[in-house]
Amino acid sequence: MLYPKTAILLAATLALGGCAADGGPKENSGTVLGAVSGALIGSAIGGGTGERVGAAMAGAAIGGLIGNRIGASMDDQDRQYAYEAEMNALDRGAPGVPMDWRNPESGRYGNIVPGPAYTKRGTRCRAFTHTVYINGQPTAERGTACRNPDGTWTAVG
Repeated sequence: MLYPKTAILLAATLALGGCAADGGPKENSGTVLGAVSGALIGSAIGGGTGERVGAAMAGAAIGGLIGNRIGASMDDQDRQYAYEAEMNALDRGAPGVPMDWRNPESGRYGNIVPGPAYTKRGTRCRAFTHTVYINGQPTAERGTACRNPDGTWTAVG
């Protein structure tokens, strides 16, 4: 039954979008657009129906984080490259070693530098810094993500 899951996903995405700090209209729009884009990307990555919902939720959380300040100047394809690099950095990246991404169509690029993994209440977490270069100008966001039981990551701060 697809409809209830879609409704839950949409509600969660909008709720995450409401978590935006007191930014301007572009930043808040970027948060919502980032969350929606992240949800769609996460849903596409997830395998089965339950996995898709979980992956979409994780994508919404990460997309919301990317979307706030730096995501306002990124398109969906930029966000997809950034999201995939962020997931790879959190999963496999060595602490302090940048994982680069680049969108050859827009020319936008960036990197994610994961911190060391640690355990918080039985959950694996990592701090990270995500820097995006738009027109050669760097903008960095710092955050923390924790691994879900299904293997996806959720931004927690």
